[in-house]
Amino acid sequence: MKDALAEATTAPDNSDNGLSQQEASARLEKFGYNRLPAPPMPGVLRLFARQFLSPFIYILLVASGVSFALGQTPSGVFILIVLLINAIIGTVQEFSAQKAAAALKQMMKGTAHVLRDGQILTVEVEEIVPGDSVLLSSGDKVPADIQLLSASSLAVDESMLTGESLAVAKNAGTVSDDSTPLTERVSQCFAGSIITHGRGRGRVIATASDTQLGKIAQGVTGKASAEPPLMIRIRKFTYQLAFGILAAIAALAGLMILDGGYSTEDMILMTIGLAVSVIPEGLPAALTVALAIGMSRMAKLNVIIRKLVAVEALGSCTLICSDKTGTLTVNELTIRKVMLPDGRQFDVTGEGVTPGGKVLNDTGTGVDTTGQETLRELCIAGVLANESYLDYSGGEWVSQGDIVDIAFLVMAKKLGMSISDLRTRQEQVALIPYESEKAYSGVVNRIGDQTIIYAKGSPEKMLAMCHQMATSYGSVAIDKPTLERQFTELASRGYRIIALAKRTSSIGDHEMADMDFLGMVAMIDPLRQEAFDAIEKCRSGGIEVAMVTGDHPATAKSIALELGLCDANATVVTGPMLEEASARGQVAVDELTRQARVFARIEPARKAQIVDSFMRDGHFVAVTGDGVNDAPAMRQAHAGIAMGKRGTDVAKETADLIVTDDNFSSIVAGIEQGRVVYNNIRKVIGLLVATGFSAILLFFLCVLGGLPMPMIAVQLLWLNLVANGFQDVALAFEPKEGGELSVKPRSPHEPVFDKHIIEHVLVVGSWMGLVAFLYFQWTLDQGQSIEAARNLTLMLMVLFGNIHAMQSRSEFRSLFRIPLLRNPFLILAVPLAQLAHIGAMYTPGLSDVLQIQPISVQEWLQLLAFAMSLLVVEELHKVLIRKRRT
Repeated sequence: MKDALAEATTAPDNSDNGLSQQEASARLEKFGYNRLPAPPMPGVLRLFARQFLSPFIYILLVASGVSFALGQTPSGVFILIVLLINAIIGTVQEFSAQKAAAALKQMMKGTAHVLRDGQILTVEVEEIVPGDSVLLSSGDKVPADIQLLSASSLAVDESMLTGESLAVAKNAGTVSDDSTPLTERVSQCFAGSIITHGRGRGRVIATASDTQLGKIAQGVTGKASAEPPLMIRIRKFTYQLAFGILAAIAALAGLMILDGGYSTEDMILMTIGLAVSVIPEGLPAALTVALAIGMSRMAKLNVIIRKLVAVEALGSCTLICSDKTGTLTVNELTIRKVMLPDGRQFDVTGEGVTPGGKVLNDTGTGVDTTGQETLRELCIAGVLANESYLDYSGGEWVSQGDIVDIAFLVMAKKLGMSISDLRTRQEQVALIPYESEKAYSGVVNRIGDQTIIYAKGSPEKMLAMCHQMATSYGSVAIDKPTLERQFTELASRGYRIIALAKRTSSIGDHEMADMDFLGMVAMIDPLRQEAFDAIEKCRSGGIEVAMVTGDHPATAKSIALELGLCDANATVVTGPMLEEASARGQVAVDELTRQARVFARIEPARKAQIVDSFMRDGHFVAVTGDGVNDAPAMRQAHAGIAMGKRGTDVAKETADLIVTDDNFSSIVAGIEQGRVVYNNIRKVIGLLVATGFSAILLFFLCVLGGLPMPMIAVQLLWLNLVANGFQDVALAFEPKEGGELSVKPRSPHEPVFDKHIIEHVLVVGSWMGLVAFLYFQWTLDQGQSIEAARNLTLMLMVLFGNIHAMQSRSEFRSLFRIPLLRNPFLILAVPLAQLAHIGAMYTPGLSDVLQIQPISVQEWLQLLAFAMSLLVVEELHKVLIRKRRT
């Protein structure tokens, strides 16, 4: 930054001609392109290697190695093939998600006008260099950090940096240093901000990562501090299950040693078989599919997922920290109330730049003729003292200019006035642009031999300029105390107040004094209508919403009260309050934020601090926003959500999810889908672990009963990955059951393998294991060979898996109350799994490896009858669950 600033400030005084092309090329070579650095993405090989970083995989690799050592080559090869398939599936899914994220990247694109070699050129923003002389005009996006050399009525929208809705007036000549707050650097323009009106010229003092935008981006490009909720739960589940596998293996080996009837090789093969039976090999594939399905469903709801795990992360969140400007509000100032000097008040409906809406009196009815004339006169003042533009183009209303000026144009349309007619009826003599020092703007017009002066600005300034006020009875002496009480009361409710005045005089008299006070308008950045319903759904679903904004505390509280985020007695926590608490330590910060749900005058670093505090308090936090100032907090949170239309590049690049329609209600729909995904993952885990537990029980019962190994390792792997693998992946396609948003979110500390799944595994797994043991023992007692008994027992377990998969469609609803065709994938997967197993029996080579052979129809029907007993057991268990829920 210092080198670039030195280049910019010590450049030759060639401001009339700008840099030469040669000098610009040299600086481009020295400082690089004006773009933010992209975070490095892992390559395919690295993604592939990641797939093997799991305790499950380690155990299976050991099992494969031991199989080779014992001469069980088919078993060893089959285990390795399964691991390879899982790794390929995981790599493809992660690489696809990575490519999708790259496609969303839109970092500092566009063009800018610069002065080089005395000529005005249009160059790529990426080619801007320190020292360049840049020309700015209304509607431009500032390409870099710029020190102004000249400015004419220049105003800049810096809401993406500061969170403030109002444009900031800029002037050349003042000096600012790094200690000056951004909001007070009136002689500088910052990369990514928008010129709302006026024009200017300035010298580039910082590009790329050295800009204010770049500095914020650097703070969010590192590794996120919060691990996604799903990864936390799955990691815990993985290690718990791995520990359980080792404990079960040790227990089985101990029993075999005490029995004394097993050789060392038998014991090793038995423990390998147990390890293989318990490990849910199909879980990685099913987990990836469930997340990918959720990503696809969310895309239809205008939510783009940049990271697969973010699908479930959104559904896990217990608290949403939402930005106000552009997220809960439309980021477009709207006139809500009009107050005339004689006390009459009018409400204005509608929001944003769309002129749909009406002007109503205090009884909620239309405005009478007298009121119409008075309102039109006030509106004319707002329209003529105005440089902005509003028109209907391409099927939507398009605006350009200062948002205060645009609000008056919209109100004129609501009153049925023609803006073009108003501007052509009077000849403009002089336009007085708004400057923060003057706190007003105005226009001097001519009609015949009269001069008409219109002005609008702060109430204090307008009252000082007026001696009369307009009423329905004509001009009367101004009642300043009453008018001051009016605007003070409205300002306390979060409104931005603009007063308007008029003066008619003889030609040549342009003095802005002794004017008639026309009235005041109360403006506010209106709430999105859908935000009310969305927040109510969050509340019913047990999700808390906190508003974090850089805006004024009064405005923030007014918005929060309207949304129902707080009550009238609630305290708005401000940046200075957080700073004071920070000086006393984390405990003080946590006490301050614990009950607060409205935060105002919050700087970027403080937003991240608020998120961190909520996380320490046990919340899983999602952060929404559209500005650069939201990015650090979005990175800090469990789930970062950017607004797609208004979102800045840095916000989108930081986010885990992007809401393409900027609709807060889309986030709620995303939460619902996230919960559906998590429920489906639970169903898959319950399916796989119950099958694994049944195999554990079967093995233990065989050892206790002195029976041989009921299935070999390859058969168990075939059962878990192929036979159950069809169903578990299909189960991931299960649609929502309904009522996902009517229950409270899971506790952040709740394990994925909770007491409900444990109960399910014990009931279902115990029944399958016990019935399989009794059947295996019975077939041996009937004189069947060990191979034949294993063949029949494996078929029984496949049938159990089919019935269990159908029952797993809901944790508490009866299978007979779930529409059969709601999940066609599962309906196809069940017979497909059965056909795959039957096909393997008739396939040379594969049947040899699996040591299976065809069975008769009579035997199959007998096995089906035994398997159907599981249907009864699960239905009875669900009856008990439903009784406990009521």
